[in-house]
Amino acid sequence: MASDSTFDVVSKVDKQEVSNALNQAQKEIAQRYDFKGVGAEIDYSGEKILMKASSEERVKAILDVFQSKLVKRDISLKSLDAGEPFASGKEYRIEATIKEGIAQDVAKKITKLIRDEGPKSVKATIQGDELRVTSKSRDDLQQTISLLKGFDEAALQFVNFR
Repeated sequence: MASDSTFDVVSKVDKQEVSNALNQAQKEIAQRYDFKGVGAEIDYSGEKILMKASSEERVKAILDVFQSKLVKRDISLKSLDAGEPFASGKEYRIEATIKEGIAQDVAKKITKLIRDEGPKSVKATIQGDELRVTSKSRDDLQQTISLLKGFDEAALQFVNFR
């Protein structure tokens, strides 16, 4: 008798790659002519990434530079949670965070999607900030993975396929 096959759905980001992207963005901002004299900078402190510049357009440009560096390092922009530009004294700022783990409400949406549109033999259970998907059929699990690749609310990875 064959036992159940499983895989885990997670949302993880390689912190070293984020740090490398941030360093590359800092170097580009320091060297680009259009950022000279506008107080443009990007810093990482603990969990927050802080972008500062003298105008709203410049701070949005800094965010764009950082996003392009993340994409070049294969980090999904779904895991970047950037706020709106806001004025702080004479400068404009954007605060951003890197999201890791699957939030409870998103996990419920994923399990509902699997229940409604996935193969009938597939069961999904929430385990903390990840999901475990089980089925007797490996083909059904493959079909479920292809279904979840279209899910656009979080950057998902599929690990521990057994």
